[in-house]
Amino acid sequence: MPAPPPDLRPTGCPPGLEYLIHVDQLLVHQTFHLAELLGWEVRNSYIVKNSIGQQVFLAEEENNCCTLQCFGPSRPFTFHIQDNLGQEVLTLMRPLACSYCCFPCCLQDLEVQSPPGIPIGYVVQECHPFLPKLTMLNERRQPQLRIKGPLFFCSCCRDVTFEVKTLDDSMLIGHISKQWSGFLREAYTDADHFGIVFPMDLDVKMKAVLLGACFLIDFLYFEERKGDKKH
Repeated sequence: MPAPPPDLRPTGCPPGLEYLIHVDQLLVHQTFHLAELLGWEVRNSYIVKNSIGQQVFLAEEENNCCTLQCFGPSRPFTFHIQDNLGQEVLTLMRPLACSYCCFPCCLQDLEVQSPPGIPIGYVVQECHPFLPKLTMLNERRQPQLRIKGPLFFCSCCRDVTFEVKTLDDSMLIGHISKQWSGFLREAYTDADHFGIVFPMDLDVKMKAVLLGACFLIDFLYFEERKGDKKH
């Protein structure tokens, strides 16, 4: 899908994100790699589509073999997200942090850049003993929205939904859903499918940060080695 004409881009919209202005949902499909069947950790890649299945962006992970095999889903990463013309419109950066404890120094943090090198927002993990919780921040690291996941993760034959709410939890404005993709794909691969829903008039930078949150959620709660299921 081509991006809307540049003259339709409002002030403050990073170049390359014009298309997000006119959508209220995205589909994120992780690419399947045969090496996953052997339990070998590989660089992740995702296709981002609109609601009718047309490709909007392509996301490719930058990483090395040592980091992939040693750190698995806890690994630091950089994702390069390109539009259909091959232009990099988003960069996602996650530093190394322990994903198995809730101490403040170990909480997950994702930086979203657009264009590359210019931060437009962050996704940070909240410390909570039971519920998966994340906060979306703007470029000044001011909280904007909150993401809350379910208490129990049971993705067998049904979707797992993370609600996107206002900071005071008074209003549900969208969600990120990990979609059930069938017994074979769920049992033998880590290739997940997600759906993201948000208001049409949500700030385009927050739409991009919400897309970044989807990747972080995949790594935190659904990216698993074969035979090492956590849920």
